Amino acid sequence: MAATKSFDVDFDDTVAVITGASGALGSAAVDRFRDAGATVCAVDVVAPDSEDSLLEPDERTHFYEADLTDEDDVSDLVDAIVDDHGRIDHLLNIAGTWKGGDPIAETDLEEFELLVDVNLKSAFLASKHALPHLQESEGAIVSVSARSSLEGGEGDGPYRITKAGIRILTETLAEENEGTVRANCVMPSVIDTPANREMMPDADHDSWVDPSEIADVMAFLCCDGAAVTSGAAVPVYGEA
Repeated sequence: MAATKSFDVDFDDTVAVITGASGALGSAAVDRFRDAGATVCAVDVVAPDSEDSLLEPDERTHFYEADLTDEDDVSDLVDAIVDDHGRIDHLLNIAGTWKGGDPIAETDLEEFELLVDVNLKSAFLASKHALPHLQESEGAIVSVSARSSLEGGEGDGPYRITKAGIRILTETLAEENEGTVRANCVMPSVIDTPANREMMPDADHDSWVDPSEIADVMAFLCCDGAAVTSGAAVPVYGEA
């Protein structure tokens, strides 16, 4: 069962850019920031009318289709958002994918590059091009790392590597923009999504964290209540 919001935040007159907005966590973040009053710019390669999209746009949700692994596309995306809405206050780097696989010695380069591009390069490019506008608004970046990035492991090494990169990117952004732009990341374990339930039907689903609960934490990290927090990697794995 989805958690109810345990606190209120006021994002009136702010603009939130949320990547990976068509997925389970991305769409939950769209709902949370929209409910808090933000104008939401929902970014994905999967359009809302696709059967794979969980995004439900309304008059305060504006969808932008972009390839976040292409720098020209990201530059044009940020320019379009600022032209349309005048500012950027929050950037949520949620776009990403999980992929298990083979030991490193047997991993195809294409598979490794896919995970680097989708999980890490997308966050790097979105942060790079949004930063000038976030500096103007003294805004915040929240990215998605993973619990598994805290150590090496068998079977999904490239995924863990890219999510560890998100933590280092976050710490770097925080250091480089101290006092201007706050940067933090969250670290989920298994998120309670339809896809994960289908992949792991025999798991203890009650221990998994609902996407809305993670979206709550991301909202807090962007609000004034977290003004003294930057460079953090926040666990959001509950009992999973």
